[in-house]
Amino acid sequence: PISAGGNRPVLALSAERFEDVIKNTRAKGQEGWASRIKAVRDLLRNGKYKPAGRAKPSSEYLFAAALAGEFPSVNFFVDAVNLASLKYMYPMSIFDADRAGPKLVCRLGAPGERYVFNSGGQEIDVEDLICVCARTLKIATTEGAAGAAEEGDMVSARGVPIVNPVRDSMATKLFEGARNAVVAIYAPDGPEGADLEAAAADVARWCGTACARTETRLASLP
Repeated sequence: PISAGGNRPVLALSAERFEDVIKNTRAKGQEGWASRIKAVRDLLRNGKYKPAGRAKPSSEYLFAAALAGEFPSVNFFVDAVNLASLKYMYPMSIFDADRAGPKLVCRLGAPGERYVFNSGGQEIDVEDLICVCARTLKIATTEGAAGAAEEGDMVSARGVPIVNPVRDSMATKLFEGARNAVVAIYAPDGPEGADLEAAAADVARWCGTACARTETRLASLP
């Protein structure tokens, strides 16, 4: 979890940090990341879900962008998470904790579940995909702000999918004015998950330069 800090300035990540991570990624290349990429894809290979093509993990999109010299820049916090995702080749999500609400659950998407992931209204089918779900979701307006949560906004114990290792929902994306955020790092079990703590530490340290508080929690799912 990340909490914004009053009038504390939002600092840009240094160009040197970007260049170092991207340079190391390029030097390692596809072959150097092969086992990590396979392990992450295997993590997502559940039921009907096949992590390939447009359904591949977000970390692979960032990897391709880095190799092409087109690494994206969105805002400080999203950039920090994307850079950590590239450095460790783990897919990561960042979302507005206030809009998602305090009750979260991680599960596989159910048949028919989908959500809008971009401003163009495109949807992703999340059946059998690992998802973080919100059990209390604030209603997003067309302007991107969140409406007040009402008692009727409570959903079932299974929650509503909001983010996953491929694409994150527009409903809880981190827009300007957000005060609290959560970063989810999706790492496989076994040797290829050994960098999880280092990845979490980098996210906390980089984001910590522009926020009041960070807190790291590690968990294993059955």
